[in-house]
Order: sequence, then structure tokens, then C-alpha cells
Amino acid sequence: MIAPLSAGPETSARRGVTENPLSRLAAMAVMGLATIYFLFPIWWLFVSSTKDRGQFTSTNPMWFADWALWDNVKAVLTYRDGVYLQWILNSLLYTIGGALIGTVLAGMCGYALAKYRFRGREALFNIVLGGVLVPATALALPLFLIFSRVELTNTFWAVFLPSLVSPFGVYLTRIYSASSVPDELLEAARLDGSGEVRTFFTMSVRLMVPALVTVFLFQFVAIWNNFFLPLIMLRDESLFPVTLGIYTWNTQVNQIPELRGYVLVGALLSVVPLIALFLLLQRFWRNGLGAGSIK
Repeated sequence: MIAPLSAGPETSARRGVTENPLSRLAAMAVMGLATIYFLFPIWWLFVSSTKDRGQFTSTNPMWFADWALWDNVKAVLTYRDGVYLQWILNSLLYTIGGALIGTVLAGMCGYALAKYRFRGREALFNIVLGGVLVPATALALPLFLIFSRVELTNTFWAVFLPSLVSPFGVYLTRIYSASSVPDELLEAARLDGSGEVRTFFTMSVRLMVPALVTVFLFQFVAIWNNFFLPLIMLRDESLFPVTLGIYTWNTQVNQIPELRGYVLVGALLSVVPLIALFLLLQRFWRNGLGAGSIK
């Protein structure tokens, strides 16, 4: 007669481990408070956007009064022949083009640093890491001086070209491609006669999709929220992104009181593309960021 196998010490220990309800409750409480903290300004902005000008100070700032959201939105979109729509279009041009091209460039650079061996590779990567640590505002003035020398200030290119560079994107794509693109696959492609550029765009890119989408999302958010660079580069209102346009309205509130409501509604409308993009591609944030923390 065969005696039943007894559970080993590892199995017994695993069965004995139970989750502490207090620690779970504490974690949920912290996450709940963080959620409220981050959503509180959005809620206030939404509630304020539904009120007319006379209700901003006379009603509860955190709850609705008369529902005037659609009228407020229409007023913002038609103000001064639709200048707000022009600002939204400018932001889309800066953001979509800059994020797409910047993602491709970052992906190619990170892939090259991960898969090709050449002299100075690590030194070059360390320089890229140094670029991650430099805040964008610190580069705004040097960029202005450079663009002024070539007479490109107050042009579309003064905002668009600096948006193509993403040191963090290079870092993330290098880490991801090093772990997700097998060297054996590249050797097989070379033996089949595939060129390096063709191999990258037909094979490697498919394996790097989570990282590339994450870089695109970071680029999109950073360019959309960019304020200081357009502030010092642009003087022509027709070239303003939505962030700078709303700022100019806010500076005129004392002279034109109705602009206070336009600022609130415009700010609410400006975050809608970011929320929609995040909800659409949020799973790639986790995959890409998780891959970046492997090494």
C-alpha cells in the first residue's frame, strides 16, 4: 500500500501564508486618497464649466447649479471666429507629428544602442541618460538663441523640431529591445538577405510595439502640455498651441471678465484628448513601463 505523499515544508509554508486584511485595507485607502487627490481638480473644472459667469462665486464650487455646459462650449468655440479651434488644431499638429516622428527616432536609436556594438556606445548611452535628467525648461532659452540665429523663431518649426527629441524614449526602447528582440532572429534575417532597415521595420518593430506605444504616449502628453517653449518662441497668435492660448485669455480676465468662463471651459476641453488617448492605450503603459524596469 502506497502512503500518501506528505506536503513538503515549502508547500506547507505557502499554504500558511495569508494576506493581512489590515495591510490590504491600508493599501486600498492610500490608493483611494491618491485617486481623489488627482481627480479633485478635474471634478472642480467640470463643475465650474457647467455654470454661467454669475454662478462662479455665488454657488457651491464643488456642485452643479444651472446646467449651461453646452452653451459655454458653444461660446468658447465661436469666440473671435473660432480662435480656440485654431489653437486645438495647432496642438494636434505639434503633438501628433512630433510624437510619431519622435517615437520612430527614439525607437531606432534605442534599437541601435541595444543591438549594435561600436566604439563609444556606452558613453553615448550615458549622454542620453544625462539628457533624461535635464528639465525641458532649462533648454528653452538655449533653443530660443539657436533658432533666433537661423531666423526660425515665431514659426511652426520653432516648436515642432525640439519636440522630436526624446531621451527617455531612447532609454526605454533600448532596455525593451535588448530583452524582447532576440539576436538569433536578427542573425536569421541577415542570413536570408534582409537589410538592417528592413529587418527593423518588418520584424523588430512588431516585437517593440508596447515600448513604442508607451514612448508615443509620453511624447504626446509632454508636447500637448508644453507651455514654456511656445511662450518664448511664438508671438503670432495663429501659431499658439491651446496651452498658450488659454494662458493669454487668463491674462486678460481683468479687462474682459467673460474670459474667466472661457478659460475654464477651454481647459476642460483641452484635457479630453489626453483622457481619451490614455483610456484607449492604457494597457501599453503597463507593458512598456514594466519592461523598462526589468533590468
